[in-house]
Amino acid sequence: MNEPVLTALLLCAGLVLAAAAHRYRWRPSLRTALLVAVGFRVAVLAIAAQGAWQPVDFVQSFQPAGEAILRHEDPVLSTDGSWRFLPMIPYAYAATLAAGIPWEVGGRLVTVLSDLVLVLLIGKLAGPGQEATRRFQYACSPLAVMVAAIHGQVEPVSLMFLVGAYLMARADRGLAAGILFGLALSAKSWPIILLPVLLLMLSTWRQRVIALIAGGAVPLLFFFTLPLGAGTPFSRLPDVVAMLRWVRPIVGEWGWTAWLTGGNWSLEPTYATVGQILIYSVLAVVFWVWRRADPIDLTTAMLLGFMVVTPRLGAQYLLWFVPFLIARPTRWAQYALAACAVWAGLGYIYLTQFDHDGWAYHHAWWAMSSILVIPLLIAAMPWKRRIFLPSHAQEPAPAPVARDLAKAGS
Repeated sequence: MNEPVLTALLLCAGLVLAAAAHRYRWRPSLRTALLVAVGFRVAVLAIAAQGAWQPVDFVQSFQPAGEAILRHEDPVLSTDGSWRFLPMIPYAYAATLAAGIPWEVGGRLVTVLSDLVLVLLIGKLAGPGQEATRRFQYACSPLAVMVAAIHGQVEPVSLMFLVGAYLMARADRGLAAGILFGLALSAKSWPIILLPVLLLMLSTWRQRVIALIAGGAVPLLFFFTLPLGAGTPFSRLPDVVAMLRWVRPIVGEWGWTAWLTGGNWSLEPTYATVGQILIYSVLAVVFWVWRRADPIDLTTAMLLGFMVVTPRLGAQYLLWFVPFLIARPTRWAQYALAACAVWAGLGYIYLTQFDHDGWAYHHAWWAMSSILVIPLLIAAMPWKRRIFLPSHAQEPAPAPVARDLAKAGS
């Protein structure tokens, strides 16, 4: 990472501003929030784009996928599976490449612009009274800045559509919620674990069926654009499906598997399988325990539970729960957000200052140190909000006689 000291100072400034906004209930205007968000992201993008170091997947996976579309080739097959997602994002990459924008900038434009939209959406997610504070917090979030402007990872795109789907579901618009959820899935596959929450937010089974159909149709539509948009032979579509479904059993970056591998990356199918069982079990238990909670709290609990037990994790995964935890913070939320930002920052900035051998040495203790973050993630779960209580639910219901008299007098 180029200019590590300047980058670290910018991110620390964002962390301090976000914490102060929460502590003192700052309510900056929308214009101020957007200007701050743009300032942080453009400054860090400019630093990241001019550096000799670039993230490995940004260069070896994302760029080849965009170039494959320009050559009218399948982004999955032509990269030998280094890109293992639907072609929606490669289409956007190809557009920036075709426009002549240098990859170091153009490859990050999609994520930065999506992250700026998230600033607006998180305010809406938080609701009246909290909107200004929460959108400013996210505008300053160092973790969001790192994922979008340094790594150029796709998480902000997926989260933008996911939060939009939640807002549409809250308004009981099944079709719009389903389409946006489908777009979130088309960017990254992980939001599928939140499909039950989205369906739970809708009021009728008709709306749920519509959302389910729409949510599945959008990824299928992108898949079937491959023969036209990427020149994929129809006979090779099953091969694309096989690659899309395959997940490398690489572990050792985070949590319990980092301690089993000594903090080194390792292909361990057994650990990966055990981890998948843990993930599904924890998600099922959390969903049941928080099933009567506010859907945002349910989402936060599920995503934090995922992070606690997952066998594999990239630093960008930690952004998954950030919009929801900021929108409805818990007592330990700020500590968890700060710990995640510090841990991810060490990976994005400090570790990238070394050659391969130095990186491998420092990566070991960094990966194993993630065990210190996990207790804060557990503490940040909305333990006291397992049942949704609207503000009026605290008031006692009127007695039958009083209610009848009130009706008679109205």
